Order: sequence, then C-alpha cells, then structure tokens
Amino acid sequence: MNLKPVSRPADDLIARFAAITGIAHVITDPARMAAYLREPRSLYHGRARAIVQPGSTAELAAIVALCHQTETKIVPQGGNTGLVGGQTPSEAGDEIVLSLLRLNRLREIDSVSNTIIAEAGMTLKDVRAAAEAAGRIFPLALNAAPACTIGGNLATNAGGSAAIAYGVARDLVLGLEVVLADGRILDDLSKLKKNNTGYDLKNLFIGSEGTLGIITAAVLKLYPKPQSTVTALIGLADLDRALRLLNFAQEEVDTELKTFELLPRIAFDFVLKHDATAADPLNAPHAFYALLEFSSQSLGLADRVQTLLEAASARAISAEAKIGVTPEARKALWHIRLKIPDVQVHEGGSIKHDISVPIAAVPAFLREVEAAVTARIPGARLVAFGHLGDGNIHCNVSQPVGADKAAFLARWHEVNAIVHGIVAKYHGAISAEHGIGRLKRDLLPGVKDPVALDLMRTLKKTLDPRNILNPGKVV
Repeated sequence: MNLKPVSRPADDLIARFAAITGIAHVITDPARMAAYLREPRSLYHGRARAIVQPGSTAELAAIVALCHQTETKIVPQGGNTGLVGGQTPSEAGDEIVLSLLRLNRLREIDSVSNTIIAEAGMTLKDVRAAAEAAGRIFPLALNAAPACTIGGNLATNAGGSAAIAYGVARDLVLGLEVVLADGRILDDLSKLKKNNTGYDLKNLFIGSEGTLGIITAAVLKLYPKPQSTVTALIGLADLDRALRLLNFAQEEVDTELKTFELLPRIAFDFVLKHDATAADPLNAPHAFYALLEFSSQSLGLADRVQTLLEAASARAISAEAKIGVTPEARKALWHIRLKIPDVQVHEGGSIKHDISVPIAAVPAFLREVEAAVTARIPGARLVAFGHLGDGNIHCNVSQPVGADKAAFLARWHEVNAIVHGIVAKYHGAISAEHGIGRLKRDLLPGVKDPVALDLMRTLKKTLDPRNILNPGKVV
C-alpha cells in the first residue's frame, strides 16, 4: 500500500467534503462549530478544521477514504456525551470532527428474531422507544439516553444500571457495519446468535472508541417486554449489609433482579439540599441505600419482592424499605439516584473515578479509599455510588466544605494515584464503562498487561496505518 500523503490546500479539502455531503453539512463557522469542540465537563476544549456531517454510510465511507488519501485526522463523534474526552478534537486544529448524528435511521425491527438494526446516530432513547413500540425492550439504560447515541455507546462499551442482568453494550450486539480507516465498509450486520465462521471481528470495534474503525450501524438484541416491574429502595446500616442484600436477592429472585444500585447517605443529602423537587422516600436516614429493580413475565412480582424484603429485614440485613409498583411511584424512588451527577457541582470540585473491582471487594475497597483520601486531604468527602451488582462504582471525591475549588481540582492526579493504586490492589479496572479517551490514556501503561498493550498497538497500526482515526486516544 502506498502511504505517501496527497497534499492539497485546506480550502480544496473542505470543498471536496462538501461535494460528498452537500455544503450545508460541512461546518466551518466558529460559532456553529463550538458545540462540537467541548466535552460535557469542559476538561477538554479543542479546535478542528471543520465539522463534517455525512448522511449515509456511503457518504461517511467516501469522507474517510478522502481523509486516508490526504492523511487528514478524524475524530468521530456521536451525541458528545462522553466523559473522558474521546470525542473531543485536540488543540492542534488539524483534525475534522466527523459527526454521526445524521446517520439516525431505524433500519429494521425483527420481533421474531428479537433484533433491531439501528444506525450509529440514533439516540439510545429513540432505540429504546422503537423497541417498546414493538413490544420489546432494549435494556441498555443510561442517564444520558436522550442525547447519547448507539455508535457512542458501542464505541465506549457502555454499561449502565441493567448490566447485572443483561451485560454491557458488547453483550447486546450481534452484528456491526463499520467503516475502516481506508474507507472500506465492513458489512457484518448478522442476526445470528451462533456464528463460528472465523474471528469475531465486531468485538475489535466495540470499546475501541473509534480508533480502529467507525461503527455506522448495529444489530442489537431485544428482549420481551416485561409484564410487571417493581422498584425497591432499601435503607442499610453499612456497606457489608449492601453486599449481603445483593447475595440474598440473587439467591431468591435472581432472574427477576435487573438493577442493584448502591447509594451513600451523603448523595441523598446533596440531592435533598440542591433539588427543590426531591423528597426523602424513607422515614429515617440510613448510612447507605440500595435501589433495586425487578421485572417479570409472570404475575405476583410485587408479592415476591415484598416477601424478599420482609425476609431481609428478619435477617437484620435491611433497616427500612419502600416498594414502588406504579410508574409514578417507581420514578419517585429513582429520583435521587438520577440526580446525583447533576447536584455534585453545587458542592464544589469533584474528582471523579469510574472504576470496577470484584463485587465481593467493594465494601473493603470503599473503606480503604475513604481512609486514604481523607488522610491526604482532611475534610474531603467520598461520594461513591453506582452499580454494585456488577462491581462498577463511580468513586467521586468532593472537595472539603469551604475549600478552594481550583486548588482542590489541581490535586486531581494526586487523588487519582491514591484511588487507582487501591483499585490495583483489588485487581480492578481504572475504567469500567466510560472508556479511556484522553483522560486515562497515559495511565494505561501503568495498569495494563504489557503484552496486552503491545497487541493493542499492533492492532492500531494494522487497521489504521496512517493513524488518522481518533489519534491520541486510548493508545
């Protein structure tokens, strides 16, 4: 393959993009570009030559082929909801942002095969709504569902609150359509659950954050719509009881348990303080809470959940519990959990960690983190919440009350080193569901097996020899 780049004036390149997509879909006006150049936490603010918006896989492939020919760097972007800078261009200004938002078509729903074929720019909310309209569910559940896209979900291997039952994004995919770095289209939109015809190529691209290829469409798994859903909020005296409750629930109603979220009292206090619409659902404060969701195809689910909670109380596992059966009651029980990310900003700086450790280690891990962080920064507040059912905890550290926000955030790497060191002790991962992006790229050599990292770099060089696909991210 001839890797010699073809040099052309920048204006000529923009015109060639416009010839593919139409001039309206090549944005160069700084005011219109701004929304694509900054990620949600404002940790990264880049520049770009243009925002290019293809309207089909064929257009996207033509753009990528042109970028390959001219060695133009590409940053793929979906809903721009990522939290590690993977979708944000660099400050150099020599990249284009390739927005997939126009690739938002629902290609097919097959209720017999229980599959849906969605283009990468469809929002998660729209995919879930399309499944529900067909009497099915797509179980990936994320707070960012109204804005995040399927392409971004797959590129980062998103997790969410239902992973305990359905797995992460990778587990919900049967086939992919991917544009490779040279513009070729990999057409592997298979509905087959059993397919042993060689390497499973789709898993190269899921979780690769657009560094190996650009996902343009996917065959996703659907599940029957449950006949009943019950939510329960349970007050707990300590972390160990949270783990006991998880084990007990799995023993008693494993197939019906779809979510198990851990919430500390400090998170409740933050929401109650800063959200005028929030109310404490339980009668008394508790050190920790578990938010459980159950669903079933059979009748009597509420009775089974009630029996479970009564048995947990009798075993001194739970202190208090409340069940929601109607949509309104269930929404009220979810309210505080969903508001935690929004209200943390009102408490000053927050140094965030998206980590996972073995489920059995979560209580000891969190106690050790809190002791280590507060010893280094007296008054720092651990706000650790999330998906206990799969070991993924959002282990956030809020600044001491009254501290200087900038000074606290300047210690980001110091706090990272403490938390990630304890993660390593428990054989966990420094990224559970948000990806690597720019934020954690330089941390990988310290936590990844050297052979695994070498294989990752080899794959990158093989599939993207000119390093045009999301350069500077992941590896």
